Amino acid sequence: MSDNRKTLVILTPGFAKDESDTTCLPMQQSFIKNLNKDFPHVDVMVLALHYPYVRKTYRWFGNTVTSFDGRNRGGLFKLFFWRRLNAELKKIHQDRSIDGILSFWYLECAFIGNRAARQFGARHYCWSWGQDAKKNNKYAFLGFLKDDELVVFSDFLQREFEKNYGIKPAHVITPGIDKKDFSNKIREKDIDIIAAGSLIPLKQYDIFIKVVSEIRRSIPNINTVLIGDGPERKKLQDMITTLGLASNIRLTGELSHPDVLQWMQRSKVFLHTSSYEGFGIVCIEALCAGANVISFVRPMNTEIENWHIVNNREEMIGKALEILKTPLIDYNSVVPYTIEETVQKIAGLFSF
Repeated sequence: MSDNRKTLVILTPGFAKDESDTTCLPMQQSFIKNLNKDFPHVDVMVLALHYPYVRKTYRWFGNTVTSFDGRNRGGLFKLFFWRRLNAELKKIHQDRSIDGILSFWYLECAFIGNRAARQFGARHYCWSWGQDAKKNNKYAFLGFLKDDELVVFSDFLQREFEKNYGIKPAHVITPGIDKKDFSNKIREKDIDIIAAGSLIPLKQYDIFIKVVSEIRRSIPNINTVLIGDGPERKKLQDMITTLGLASNIRLTGELSHPDVLQWMQRSKVFLHTSSYEGFGIVCIEALCAGANVISFVRPMNTEIENWHIVNNREEMIGKALEILKTPLIDYNSVVPYTIEETVQKIAGLFSF
């Protein structure tokens, strides 16, 4: 291999099973594609620990991906699983010499990445996106990563890590938007409110339904969309039926990432009802799509245009009504962070 080429190994719990799989960590996919574009001398090797549910090596937009089909199994399987991972990392290093390891997140991938980096003399950074900064993370509790090896999505996560584990991550690198992903054809804002994400308790979509129910008192024909699938879908559908909101709330189920962005571009307000969020990538996607965002969690210390932070459901209802009732409001596209900036900052850590 040419001396000027570099090898970056990415350790991740899951990755797209093929090039058509747009729903599996779309920001991660965008990051790798733009890394390929801006740093063509960097060869990316992706090791997907638990998903896809198959053991194979395949090509994804010119990158090599190896999936190990771990499925989060424990016990004796875990021991042999880690041995297989270590053997693959050793083989990659022997074949091409590993220059850097990027692990998602401060969980199993970080533990494996840290050990491999020490073994091969490579730089290692762990990029935390959210849940791993919460209390009771056994990997973070072990404290095997130094502050300079930790990268977080937001100022909020930096504070969470310091509060919960006594360590302040040295690097805050936000997610970024690839403006090429957004259509230039959609102009009409015919959807009043939208939300998108996994239908799980953490996301609190029962609040979304209650907010819509209250707003309907002032806007009887309010048109809203909830995108996503998950264990709470039946509960939410029953709630919609009970409150008589079938003509006001559309449940789409899971959609491809391009389809989600198109729905966002048709929407005036994006509600993010999650009780905890490292940043909320869907929020900056909604901003780029020209929607106003309302959320409970403030990711950054600085204000972000058209992103409104509220403290409770009543404030969320009030802010949504204020936006929807403002005549001739300009739903302009806001791009606080680009994926190109994100790539440059991560690549800078590795001196690529």
